[in-house]
Amino acid sequence: MPAIAPQLVAALSYRDDAVRAQAATQIYNSGVEPALLVAGRWQQNPELAELLATPGLHTTAGLAVFPATFSKIHAAARHPALAEVPPDQDAEEFKLHFPVEISLDILTTTDPAGSGAIARYLNKFGEGIQQVELRCKNVDRATEILKTQFAVTPIYPAARAGANGTRINFFLVSAERDKLLIELCQAPRL
Repeated sequence: MPAIAPQLVAALSYRDDAVRAQAATQIYNSGVEPALLVAGRWQQNPELAELLATPGLHTTAGLAVFPATFSKIHAAARHPALAEVPPDQDAEEFKLHFPVEISLDILTTTDPAGSGAIARYLNKFGEGIQQVELRCKNVDRATEILKTQFAVTPIYPAARAGANGTRINFFLVSAERDKLLIELCQAPRL
């Protein structure tokens, strides 16, 4: 994943909304840019393009931070609702939304010494973009297309429960010089 300057992460905990929005925009753009190149190739398949159109391609950058940073950003953002994360995922998260469709998932581990995905990421790389989420209408069908037509292997054999009742799957893909973790996320049926 692209490196994120520590001062940008720190700026998300500032009280000044304009400073927070500027930092969020830079973080979002550096994380999402390589994912858009990958998604552009995927969208050459008409069925997959339709599955990713909700109505347009919707992306969220997932920023993994240490628990202390998580608390500071959460307080600066005026304590937005925490997502309901399945317990087996050893994570806490909340969303930040900024103008011009900038969306960040702020993620942390509940056990810094644990073996959860966020704890492993933080221990290996430190704070930074852990994943980029693409909203999807049907994760199962999109996974099948990615496996059969793009030779992309999913992290999980089948979609699994995600935060707030979503269905998710992850794909580790090459993007320019970096590896990129892309999450397909299907909203819960209402």
